[in-house]
Amino acid sequence: MRNQTVVDLRIDADWVIPVEPAGKVFAQHSVIVGEGRIQDILPSHEADVRYLFRERLRLPGHVLMPGLVNLHTHAAMTLLRGFADDLPLMTWLNDHIWPAEGRWMSHGFVMDGSRLACVEMLKGGVTCFNDMYFFPDATIEAALEAKMRVAAGIIVIDFPSAWAADPDGYLLKGMEVRDAYRHQPLVSFCLAPHAPYSCADKTLEKVQTYAAQLDLPIHMHVHETHDEIHKSLETHKVRPLERLHGLGLLGPQFVAVHAVHLTNEEIVLLAEQGCHVAHCPTSNLKLANGVAPKARLLDAGVNVGVGTDGAASNNRLDVFEETRLAALLAKGVSGRADAVPAPAALAMATLNGARALGLDSEIGSLVPGKQADIVAVDLSGAAMQPCYDPISQLVYCAGREQVRHVWVAGEMVVKDGRCLSLDEAHLVRHAHQWRERIAAG
Repeated sequence: MRNQTVVDLRIDADWVIPVEPAGKVFAQHSVIVGEGRIQDILPSHEADVRYLFRERLRLPGHVLMPGLVNLHTHAAMTLLRGFADDLPLMTWLNDHIWPAEGRWMSHGFVMDGSRLACVEMLKGGVTCFNDMYFFPDATIEAALEAKMRVAAGIIVIDFPSAWAADPDGYLLKGMEVRDAYRHQPLVSFCLAPHAPYSCADKTLEKVQTYAAQLDLPIHMHVHETHDEIHKSLETHKVRPLERLHGLGLLGPQFVAVHAVHLTNEEIVLLAEQGCHVAHCPTSNLKLANGVAPKARLLDAGVNVGVGTDGAASNNRLDVFEETRLAALLAKGVSGRADAVPAPAALAMATLNGARALGLDSEIGSLVPGKQADIVAVDLSGAAMQPCYDPISQLVYCAGREQVRHVWVAGEMVVKDGRCLSLDEAHLVRHAHQWRERIAAG
């Protein structure tokens, strides 16, 4: 007993799925947490001997897994959820979303929308999200208030907005935000040029310079629609990815969002350059953009993570649902039932997203030394029975309604399905007020 180590938290569960190594399941194990990090994962009977703890949580019938990583979203657009449904992308953007943003965009809009998104994501097991939107300082403030991780996009676009007037303004203000929050442990940054069709070559060259100098990921919509590709051929005489490659943007820092319409040569190019793909299946289907070739991307060695896109085009910020759909679409399109097996799908929703953001040394798997971003999923209910394989059960059967507890950096932020860090009722009232204003025009 004299050699027992005192730790902050011990969590006992029927299963622990670390994601690393792939496909591994630890039965009747405990996760030991101290100073916000995972200290150990070991059989529960051994934990009795080796550790003393300030807090212990016993979770029979539960599985512990890493926090989900939402690799692409626009958090504040929760306030436009259902605002303009059943429309193709450019009609949706040009005739509805961009005019609404022009009318209502503000720090308060982004703050309220991002808070609402954080509650939804946390309760669904998402502990980190990669965001692209205006007023990134407001998104960061909302995430910090929620006590969850955010990779904040320094958005760059050639169009003026309430946030900035031109590309130089976007970059300058974005760098000011980065300087203000760069030492926050839950905050990281990406450069986020909106899309090839909304950024000129000069703008993208500046983005590449900043990315190289500051070692930041580049997070960008690309090859989302046939129309985008056709217009690039008309304007630049090359497809968007070839143009980006010529400008030096492709590389291990590049996160291609959507990447729906790819030739075999472009898949090889993404793999050779070490790029990542943020796969957003529901948004791609809802906007009738198509289905990304996930199986071919994974077979080529491209790192693929999962994103929800914004609630205006999904309409849920539900990474469990996206993961299941991603796996099923890969099978249906490829004609191979083993195209994306359950362990690979779970990695897409956790470790792969962390790797794309350069955060895989800290999050994305349950490994001693990493941050204690942990989700407890309840598999004890009738709809979850019987459970032969808990990894398969998470991917094909469980959903965000089974999430019971969530920790970020060792701090509990969801308990018994209730968000502890934000007042959900207050946010709902604010959402109702925004709906009335926006609907009234």
